[in-house]
This record gives sequence, C-alpha cells and structure tokens, in this order.
Amino acid sequence: MHPAAPPPRPLRLLVVCPSWVGDVVMATPALRLLRERLPGAFIGLLLRPGPDRLLRGTDLADEIHVDRAQGVLGPKFVAAKLRPRRYDTALLLTNSFSTALIARIAGVPRRVGYDRDGRGLLLTRKLQPPRDAGGAWALVPAVRYYWDAACAMLQGFDLDAPALPAGTDWLQLPPGVRLELPLTDADREAAAAVLARAGLEPGDPYAILNPGGNNPAKRWPPERFGAVARHLASRPSGPMRCLINGSPAEGEVCRAVLAACPEARAVALPDVGMTMDAIKGLVAGASLMVTNDTGPRHVAAVFGVPLVTLFGPTDHRWTLIPTDAPEAILTADPTLPDAERANDHPERCRVDRITLDRVLESVERVLRGPAPGV
Repeated sequence: MHPAAPPPRPLRLLVVCPSWVGDVVMATPALRLLRERLPGAFIGLLLRPGPDRLLRGTDLADEIHVDRAQGVLGPKFVAAKLRPRRYDTALLLTNSFSTALIARIAGVPRRVGYDRDGRGLLLTRKLQPPRDAGGAWALVPAVRYYWDAACAMLQGFDLDAPALPAGTDWLQLPPGVRLELPLTDADREAAAAVLARAGLEPGDPYAILNPGGNNPAKRWPPERFGAVARHLASRPSGPMRCLINGSPAEGEVCRAVLAACPEARAVALPDVGMTMDAIKGLVAGASLMVTNDTGPRHVAAVFGVPLVTLFGPTDHRWTLIPTDAPEAILTADPTLPDAERANDHPERCRVDRITLDRVLESVERVLRGPAPGV
C-alpha cells in the first residue's frame, strides 16, 4: 500500500528548533507567526535539553520534545520517538544534516529547510540561504533568518505570510514583532531560591554579568568584569550586587571575576546552584546585564533589561534583535567599515580591545535610559 498523501496544509507540524539558548529566543517571532497562521494545527517543537526550559509554559506549541541526537545512531533513536506523532510537515530552523535525517527517518513526508550541510536530498522543499554579491553567506540576523524560513514554508501552502524584501536592512520586521518568552510561577520560584542562596533579600537591586561564552575568543577579560562589579557596587546613585552568571563548565571564569573584585560582594551563580530553570526569572528581575555575545543577552532583551553587550571577532550583525530594551552594543573595532566583517579580522577585532572606560560609560548611559522626549 502506498502511504496516504499528506493534507494540503500542515495539520501536524514539527519545528526543529536551534540548538543554542540565544537562537531559541531569536526563533520565537517565527514560532509566533506559525502559531497565528496555522490555527487548529498541532505544533510540536524539537529542542535540545537545557534550551527547552526557556519555552516551559509557552503557548507557541502543543508539545515539546526534548532530545539530543548523540552518536551515529542518535538520529535513529530521536526519530523513533517522533514517529508515533505522525507529523505531516517539518520545518527545520537548524542547518545540520542530522536534524534533516531525523525528520526523514521519522517518516515526516514534507521537510522544509535551508539547503545547507549537504542535506538537500533529505529535504522535500529546499530554501536557498541568503548570500551576498560575492557568494558568501549574507550578514542576516538570526531572527530574520528564522522568520524568512517560516514565511517561505507558509507561502508554499498558499498561506498568508508577511514576506519582506531583501536589502541592507536585514532586521526589518513587521511592526510589533518581538522576541518572547513565558514567565511562569515556577520560573519565579526557581529564581527566588537562587537569589536566597546568593544572600540577596527580595527587592535588592542586582546586575548580571556574563563573562563566559561558547568561544574563548568572545570572552572579555575576567579582571575587567571584576572592575565593572566594583563600579556597580560603589555607585553613589544606586549600588548593585553583581551576580556572575555562567554554565557549570564556566565556573572557573566566574570565579576569576570574583577574584578580581573581592570587595564587591559579588556571587558566582554556578556556586549557588544556578540552573536553566531559574534563568528567566533571574534575568527578568535584574536592573542591568553586562554580557559577552551569549544566550542570556537575548533573554534580557525579552524582559526589557538594560544591556551592555560586548562583541569581539564575531560580527554583531548576525545577532541584531528587535527589542525595546536599552542596549549599548560595543564592538572591538568601531572603525571597521560596514563592508568588512569582524569574523574576517580576528586580531583587529579581539574582544579585549574594548576598553573598561567604554563599558563603564555605556553602563551609566543605559541605566539613565533615554533622554526626556526621546
């Protein structure tokens, strides 16, 4: 017997979400678009362990599958768990071969995604990733990259989708489109428990510093983060305790920051039982975040937390985000021409070229907020 033809429009949609915390947040506008344009459809999300906690309590999906395809047989095992859900369409927001293989083995008849990583034969609809005039990957912010994939999938079914013209303003999105995350009672309770273990009382103002990053080249020196903590602890207009955030694997760099500011009474969150369960509630309650190019930056943007973000040899334009939060984006070389990319100049764009003075000035500027009438 031949398998039944899939319905003319998605009734059971699997969205394979990005792997990193920041990218999951940047995919939420695309997920909201799908939810709105597919009323009545069952939407499932496939997420890696850890980032799945960000979407706990969301109405963007009907089910969240949490799994990691590890080893040669990993895709087969993940696919076996998905197959009983009988998804008729898969949208791959990832670029990897393995995630396309999972959707194929799971028996999803329609598989839509960017034609990258040699996976074109596994896709039933291949989207062309944006390239510049020279053939290199275009500098498209991830939020727009995911949005365009969702629009292309919808348009393939003759469904309304607000497609946007290509051009230099890659962050152009329809009015009102924003990053989003749910904030549940469980999130708040987890954050309150971490704050209590850190020795903060309810209502105490605090800042979050993120000295880590998945690439050591992205990490501003720990001693300079320590200097920021000292500055914030002694502000005449409003001192703040600093919480040094990082994954368990970043405990060493967090403690290096502490060693640089013993008088600031800062706290290394990995040492007080910080978990992904607490990240949203903790960030939402912060007065400020100073961060390398890491996932918590995007969480802060969702909740309107003032931000100072430091970019080294990764071009900041990959992760431009729509946000109402006051944000100072500091690049290692502000004189780099727009036609050049920081990724191509690792020495010229070393993150340690961002001076402490620039960061402290930006801290005070975002804390002041916009001038009256702006």
